[in-house]
Amino acid sequence: MSRIIAGVTIPDGPLAQAASAAILASEPPILFRHSVRVFLFGALIGEHRALDFDPELLYVAALFHDVGLTDDYRDSHRRFEVDGAHALRLFLKHHRISQEQINEAWLAVALHTTFGIPTELTSLTALLAAGVETDLLGLHFDEVSEPRRRAVLQEYPRGTHFKELVIDTFAHGLANRPATTFGSVCADVLERNDPNYRRLNFCGLILGSGWRE
Repeated sequence: MSRIIAGVTIPDGPLAQAASAAILASEPPILFRHSVRVFLFGALIGEHRALDFDPELLYVAALFHDVGLTDDYRDSHRRFEVDGAHALRLFLKHHRISQEQINEAWLAVALHTTFGIPTELTSLTALLAAGVETDLLGLHFDEVSEPRRRAVLQEYPRGTHFKELVIDTFAHGLANRPATTFGSVCADVLERNDPNYRRLNFCGLILGSGWRE
């Protein structure tokens, strides 16, 4: 029987069920609950904005958006967002989803931490990013009413010290690939958590390049 939370139906078709099983087996609870909240907030914002979007594809993309932070990708040298996008692409191909939807979902996951760009692309890309921004940064509260926010948290609670714990979870997933954080919000995570991390500076790279004047 379908579950409805804050007026949003949690997708429960074969694709959604397979995605849930895969992510539950690979992600710690803090990331799984965050991912479901991202879907719920994204869907509520989509309703508020009267956007046309595929709820099941948004749900699956939300579940996969942080999978690149798990131990399965501990030795990766790609950005974690790209690892998540690649994992989602393989999953969707296995389930014979159209190439157009695969491309859209890949882009949504790959760009979910890149502020200012997702809103200019498809509804899926915009809503995944908006869901992340709501759950992590407390943005878009004007688009998700307080009763609905409470309903989401009742089913998928943030838990005590979520803010600090989720940052620690991000840092764990990024620890072995600090170079991939250049130019992204992930640099802030390692700067806070890793005393040996030294942020690259874009201006310094230009000024220190091998080009002569």
